[in-house]
Amino acid sequence: MITFDPDALTARRAALEAQLGEPGFWDDQERAAQISTEHSRVTRRLERYERLAREYDDAKELLALDGSLEAEIAEQIRPIQRELERLQEDALFTGEYDAGDAVVTIHAGTGGTDAQDWAEMLLRMYLRWAETRGLGVEMLEASPGEEAGLKSATFTVKGENAYGILKAERGVHRLVRLSPFDQAHRRHTSFAQVIVSPLLPDDTDVEIDEGDLRVDTYRASGAGGQHVNKTDSAVRLTHLPTGIVVSVQNERSQSSNKQTAMRILRSRLAELAEEEREAELARERGAAQDIGFGSQIRSYVLHPYQLVKDHRTDHEVGNTQGVLDGDLDGFIRAYLLAKAAGQVV
Repeated sequence: MITFDPDALTARRAALEAQLGEPGFWDDQERAAQISTEHSRVTRRLERYERLAREYDDAKELLALDGSLEAEIAEQIRPIQRELERLQEDALFTGEYDAGDAVVTIHAGTGGTDAQDWAEMLLRMYLRWAETRGLGVEMLEASPGEEAGLKSATFTVKGENAYGILKAERGVHRLVRLSPFDQAHRRHTSFAQVIVSPLLPDDTDVEIDEGDLRVDTYRASGAGGQHVNKTDSAVRLTHLPTGIVVSVQNERSQSSNKQTAMRILRSRLAELAEEEREAELARERGAAQDIGFGSQIRSYVLHPYQLVKDHRTDHEVGNTQGVLDGDLDGFIRAYLLAKAAGQVV
């Protein structure tokens, strides 16, 4: 099992500091920036670990002094345990973009109004999860459904390891419930697709031929203040060779929206290339999986029983409302561990 290794991190920080002190270090600006960023990231992780270790030692000393405080101390230790688990996640991020920010798109799938409502429920779930994790979110686009919910939504998630964490969520999410939109109140199954891409810097070397693009502009008629600001300058880019569609409407300037849409398109193309690499690795391991729209990764069953189950890891939770309120860390951790062990793509 891969675990957090403070000794290895301490050694890595010392090696990076040696490079920072080399003569002419800043002559190669790109290399210097990469090393400085890694040094900052490693230092933050070590400082978090050292703080948690101190808090744990303090709690242990207090328990030794007064055993009657055991229940109270156990409650105080729970947040320390959760943060230590998140530190252990760091050892699982080995991809090129894992440490950076992410862009997430949710598309309503099969199921009509129920699916569009399901897409909005997923958006709420991820926004609550990101708030709990202390990650920053910016809505870029939200297209309302005909009667309720959303046809699609796109947002960025910014913070350490945002992309590495959210990769666990890409795929198709299935909802089973008694439909609030069916007069007979029958059970319906709905689907929504979650796409997660690394949010690349503007200067990333991902070439896009303008001849491969169809650019459409339209007046945004979204959900207003509930999701994004209304504008008259929404932009939709369609990358013809891949069929990837990106819409952005959060800025009032059409040129700003197009610039953001181009950045997201580069991110989506980078993610497509990474998915192809992962599929090739899976074939080499003899564990190929469909990572397209048809890959159902998780089921959320609200009727006739209550259960959320991840079909890749078999991790399941009976508290469905807690999951829909953003309690996703158990599912994410199970996926990351299984992926590190080569059990899932």
